[in-house]
Amino acid sequence: MFTGIITDIGRLRDVEQRGDLRARIGTHYRIAGIDLGASIACDGVCLTVVAKGQDAGEDIGWFDVDISAETVSKTNVSGWTTDKRVNLERALKVGDELGGHIVSGHVDGIAEVVALRDEGDSTRVTLRAPKELARFIAPKGSVALNGTSVTVNEVDGCDFGINFIPHTKQMTTWGEVALGDRVNLEIDTLARYVARLAEMS
Repeated sequence: MFTGIITDIGRLRDVEQRGDLRARIGTHYRIAGIDLGASIACDGVCLTVVAKGQDAGEDIGWFDVDISAETVSKTNVSGWTTDKRVNLERALKVGDELGGHIVSGHVDGIAEVVALRDEGDSTRVTLRAPKELARFIAPKGSVALNGTSVTVNEVDGCDFGINFIPHTKQMTTWGEVALGDRVNLEIDTLARYVARLAEMS
């Protein structure tokens, strides 16, 4: 489990198609503190560390993840290329502060950035969700976008708005957002269960 609070920005060093897709991600995390088999959310996708290392003379280490065809089909991983920056979060530990909301790292679908505008130092971003997921998104509710826990400002059909403050833009890849970006979307687990209960009543 994760919280949607990004703790590092990684950079893709290599993406290679093997039986599955293998990605090598550079990170500022202390490599000795990452166990093989650990879960790390990479742009909101929960992935398992299968190898790790640190090149001689470098401060930044790296870890490898294998990504299944199913995951590639449901996320924006198909667009990952060398040097792309990705939001990273280590798995939640018992006793850690829950600063965002409960995030599973299981992406539900892809949203598209359809509008951008600056509001002071912040940026208002409008995204379009798949129709089957839009009903789970509500004003003042939470969603995870590329692994970042955010609060929804407004909803209009399948479109919804998010405001990114300067701190969020600095500490995540949201400072690089562009029109047409395909974004990993995970809806709030609570919203999913509330909708299911409503269907059964």
